[in-house]
Amino acid sequence: MRKRRIWVTSPVFYGMALLMLAMAAFAWSQNAVAGMIEATVAILACTAVLLTDLHYRFHVFTALRAARKVLTAETQQDLDSFVLPVAVLGDEGDIVWTNEQFLSLFADDSGALGDNISVYIYPKTLRQILSESGTAISHGENEFTAYGLRTEHGSVLYFVDDTYYKQIQREYREKRTVIAILSFDNREEMARDSTGGEDSRITSEVEGVLRRWSVDEMAGFLRRMTNGRYLLVTDDQHIEAAKAGRFHVLDQVREIKGENNMAATISIGIGRGSATPAESERHARQALDMALGRGGDQVAMRRQDGTYEFFGGLSKGVEKRDTVRTRVIAATLSDHIKSSDRVFIMGHVNSDFDSVGAAIGMWAAVKKGLGCPANVVVDRSHSLAVPLLNMFDHLEEYEDMCITPQDALNRCTERSLLIVVDTHASNLVESADVLRAIPRVVVVDHHRMVVSYIRNAIIFYHEPYASSASEMVSELIPYIHPECLNKREASALLSGIMLDTKNFVLKTGVRTFEASAFLKRCGADSVGVKKLFADSLDTYKERSQLVAGAEVYKGCAIASSNWEFPNIRVAAAQAADELLSIQGVRASFVIFRAGNEVNVSARSLGDVNVQILMEEFGGGGHLNMAGAQVKNSTPTDVRRSLIRVLDNLLSQATNTEK
Repeated sequence: MRKRRIWVTSPVFYGMALLMLAMAAFAWSQNAVAGMIEATVAILACTAVLLTDLHYRFHVFTALRAARKVLTAETQQDLDSFVLPVAVLGDEGDIVWTNEQFLSLFADDSGALGDNISVYIYPKTLRQILSESGTAISHGENEFTAYGLRTEHGSVLYFVDDTYYKQIQREYREKRTVIAILSFDNREEMARDSTGGEDSRITSEVEGVLRRWSVDEMAGFLRRMTNGRYLLVTDDQHIEAAKAGRFHVLDQVREIKGENNMAATISIGIGRGSATPAESERHARQALDMALGRGGDQVAMRRQDGTYEFFGGLSKGVEKRDTVRTRVIAATLSDHIKSSDRVFIMGHVNSDFDSVGAAIGMWAAVKKGLGCPANVVVDRSHSLAVPLLNMFDHLEEYEDMCITPQDALNRCTERSLLIVVDTHASNLVESADVLRAIPRVVVVDHHRMVVSYIRNAIIFYHEPYASSASEMVSELIPYIHPECLNKREASALLSGIMLDTKNFVLKTGVRTFEASAFLKRCGADSVGVKKLFADSLDTYKERSQLVAGAEVYKGCAIASSNWEFPNIRVAAAQAADELLSIQGVRASFVIFRAGNEVNVSARSLGDVNVQILMEEFGGGGHLNMAGAQVKNSTPTDVRRSLIRVLDNLLSQATNTEK
């Protein structure tokens, strides 16, 4: 900011005005018309200089008069000897008086009178200092805390030089101990099909990368634990540096490949900002569970306030073929069901075929397999699986199967059990009131972990590698009661698998086909399931209109709709799937309005992690299928925000796994 120096600027401008008058006189002698024009310009310039000079002189006079009102001779003497830097300001923030301490720390030899205070407190403002009880500012190499007091004719600022203490605080924060727990995610999967020597090579190479990173870049030490896990002790300063580099150790480990060309992956949980090393270690374990729950191959950092930061998460993850955990979960779940007076099964809001299909399959296992009273809690008015629900209407054995959330609240007791399927987020369940009313909760879900997960679950069966919740329920049923499913119930489960795998194309593993084979043995009708997905002619036309209006941006097809129609959710999801069939499209996004919210339906073929992209809008899902709901916005604004997110995160979300 330029300094006001009237005693410098006035002679300069007056001299220029006189020079213009002299030039006008010379021009008059040569040409009367030109001389008259130049004389007129010179007179106007002199007038402007005079008015400007008078304005600034009046400004200075006003400021000095305000200073005299603020500072008496006795006050000025006291402030001049004050040990803290003090500046007295006029109404506009111009400095009208300072003590010697202020001049020695802030000003140069030219002094500070006439300067605006913003020169010394930028980027902070005078209004900010006057409204806060202590504002941190820096000037040169010194750091201060500024305090302000407003007076009748201006304001007074004084500054506390706390450079030393802030440096100590910064050094303490940077040297604070941080515990990180590292996990070799897919060690068992890579070792299963390899020889003993190949297993040793892979493990040695991964451990070598981790040790070099821990010692050379993190200035810490690494200790091997059990089951492919490692403990890293470092400090906050090096964690911040690794964060700035987006934890490139994930990429280094991913370059290690086995005989079957499978890439090694690791997950890291970090407990940052903890008061003690023990607390940091506990937070690191929680963060690692979060990273593994989101599919692995990423870093989860838990802050002191309980929130998380995530880095990585680019790979698709590796299917877990071991079914031991499934058997254990099934046995434990059976015990809890038998000790309950009634079981309620609930999916997510705006339930789809996977949510309802998994709930119906679990209902059959509880009611028909274990003989415990059970109900499926579903809101038909907002469900996308009404054709599936209609299959069970008007049949006597299913008369009391589906109930509303209000009916569930009227029937539940302290001994009731709630099984939540196809979601683990507390804010996405069919009814938050039912979730709060029933103290014993079981979660069965396949979506990648989100921070707002259900924390009071007595069983948290979470498999992000599974294709669908229906697949997980289909694996549990043989260990609960293998003969409890009939043709309709098996078809309901098969419809959920077919929906989430897009007819066995996406996110399909060996266990997906094994679960489907079990359902076929139970009588599942694949032709009947296909008919459930049939659309009306109006929905088909709307879907085609969405696809026709799509645009491709950086390999992503984006379609948006400002109109709303009855089956907009179904048409948007189908349009997102159909856009993936366009050559060169790696991901698709359909933006549409539904009620008071703007929804985004996102799909990919695995090259782009749409879960990470949708989390920027408060949503989530899977690597290749996700969604979000945005309140108080418009489809146009959401589209602009989506493009900004793609610009910032698309390079990070691209799968680098070869």
